[in-house]
Amino acid sequence: MPKPRSKRQAIRDERKAKRREKAIAADEASQETKRRRIDDGDGNDNGDDTGEREPVFDDGYDQLQPRLGGPPPADREFFGMLSDQEQEYFRSVDEQLDIDDFPSQEERGLYLASVFAEAQGKELKLACSQSCSRLTERLILMSNTRQKKKLFGQFASHFLALIQHRFASHCCETLFLQSAPIVTRELGGERDDVPTEQDDPNEPPLPYMEELFLLTLDELEGHLGYLIADKFASHTLRVLLIILSGRPLEQSQTKSLIHSKKKEQISVPWTTDSLADLNTQLRAVPMSFNLAAKKIIADSVSDMSPTELRVLATHPTGNPVLQLLLELDINLNLKATDDSDDMTLLWRLLPDAPASLKDTTTTASDFVNSMLYHPIGSRLLETLIAHCPGKVFKALYKHVFSTRIHSLIRNDIACYPAIRILNRLSKEDLVAAVQKSLSEFGKLVALSRFNVIKTLFERCQAREANAEVETLTNALIEALGSGRNSLVPKLCLPQPSDAEDGDKHVPVQKNQSSLISHGAHLTTTMLAIRGAPSLAIQASLAALPEELILQLATSSAPTSYVLVTALSTPTKNKAFHKTLVAALRPHAFQLAMSSSGNKVINMIITTPSKGDGITIPFHIKESIMDQLGQHEQELRDSFEGRRAWRAWKGDLWRNRRRDWISWVKEVDSASGIATIPPQSRRDGGIRNGYGNGNSMGSTMKDSDYPKKRKRVEVS
Repeated sequence: MPKPRSKRQAIRDERKAKRREKAIAADEASQETKRRRIDDGDGNDNGDDTGEREPVFDDGYDQLQPRLGGPPPADREFFGMLSDQEQEYFRSVDEQLDIDDFPSQEERGLYLASVFAEAQGKELKLACSQSCSRLTERLILMSNTRQKKKLFGQFASHFLALIQHRFASHCCETLFLQSAPIVTRELGGERDDVPTEQDDPNEPPLPYMEELFLLTLDELEGHLGYLIADKFASHTLRVLLIILSGRPLEQSQTKSLIHSKKKEQISVPWTTDSLADLNTQLRAVPMSFNLAAKKIIADSVSDMSPTELRVLATHPTGNPVLQLLLELDINLNLKATDDSDDMTLLWRLLPDAPASLKDTTTTASDFVNSMLYHPIGSRLLETLIAHCPGKVFKALYKHVFSTRIHSLIRNDIACYPAIRILNRLSKEDLVAAVQKSLSEFGKLVALSRFNVIKTLFERCQAREANAEVETLTNALIEALGSGRNSLVPKLCLPQPSDAEDGDKHVPVQKNQSSLISHGAHLTTTMLAIRGAPSLAIQASLAALPEELILQLATSSAPTSYVLVTALSTPTKNKAFHKTLVAALRPHAFQLAMSSSGNKVINMIITTPSKGDGITIPFHIKESIMDQLGQHEQELRDSFEGRRAWRAWKGDLWRNRRRDWISWVKEVDSASGIATIPPQSRRDGGIRNGYGNGNSMGSTMKDSDYPKKRKRVEVS
């Protein structure tokens, strides 16, 4: 057997061998378990011959999934297969692009042009090939505008089959995402698809990218009803909807909505700055895109009955698409009324709302109650609550949530729609909800509903309900027991369990990690709130022994961020910051080598030596640098260590000590101004009444916490 050309090729060969073994084992098993014909005594068999059927060929399409609406699947298109010589060539191209050792940008462009010339006429085969579809994605990422438009032309009239293909659907997603910023540029009059010297001068001019997207949507017209629940096409449909809406393409929430957790990240060594800027901000889209989005929403659900809509709302694949459709439907039809001729998706889900929500026997009330405790349907309900008009939300809260908000926040599923409700309440309703939840606060803590408690703190601060903030702090201390010194250990550090179950060891550990993450987020939120919450957390941190502070810094990213926030939070206790750093100083090298503790050790150098409410003496920083200097080589050999060495400017400290001291003093003067937050924070993005609710009013940055929530189940 020849030696594999590369590590990637070895992995591919190993996967092929495993698939071949599984296929052989499955075929042998099917031969053994074939159903025998049943003789009824007269020589006639009343069985069927299903056992004699040939194995189904896996062509990359999801053949066994049930369809919701739409016509039955037609015969799949087959575009042929690459020859062995072609596969070998494109495999070498993939390796060459991965290495990226081109001497200049021009050389890379010429090489890409030759690859596209070689791939001409084979684009569909490449996209549907398991081994070469990744190369197709990489080529799309590296291609220019003209090459993308030509690829649109090659895929034209085949998009319906491609987006339902296991491998080609990823190529379509990448092509759409990379082409979306071009629409915005061309809308401003900028075109960069002029022919070059290598192109045919008699070739007709390429169309606008807007036209290519609209032609693609025309191909999908009439098939959207069942594409929503298709295993592969649903992801591509989400991409198209986000592009039509003009939403940013690089937001973490957008990425989690588009891609699944198993999505392989195809990267390139370079990207253009103009495209990166357009991907991270709202994009201007033509009016035709808004009209196309409205038509997609209408065509997707127009032929569905209320029962089919409810099934789709609980479908694991269709639910995310329905969430996006509902959000776009509300944003594009804010002025639509319940008696309008064009019934939007919101009114299909909640007929005759808001008046119908007063009666518990109506279809609208029954839909809300049925989705409230469903693990999948509740996510659609969250989208509805967060984006519905104010008049609908007001009726929804008054007649459905108001009387039982205290019981909903205890449930492990219903608590998430309840959190969305709390984010949109006015100050008066929020105060009433807090008063109702106080009687259940002990159960909330026992069930580890720290995300609910965190939301209560955030909303009370945003609405300036200071009395309720102090009440919540006292209730939390009382529910945890042992005084305020036990806040941080019980919220952020793992508690020993009384019983150990060997069969459930792994799930329990995973669940415990989620609980600690939620507790750390609550602790960080309380640190950011001036008054009783921050004082309670600071007192608890100051009372921790040295080993627990070190565990807090190195155990996980959320717990380490508690210390990062504590070091950047002003306090009247002048010894607070010095106490934390003094406990961490003997373990400076361990912190620098830890992925979590690295953030803490880097935060120390940016904390001022003499500040208003934040003080870490210079001699402590100097002693930490001395410890790091003793392990310089070990730090340089580690990625985390190199990051800490750069943050502390270790080379400057070793070669020019006086310059390093001057630099530390400059950092002190700069950070002393930046780290002191204002005395009070107002919620400028949320109205005092029932608003749209898109702004969460959180005191934390969006980038500080992971976006994908974890639903915690406590046994």
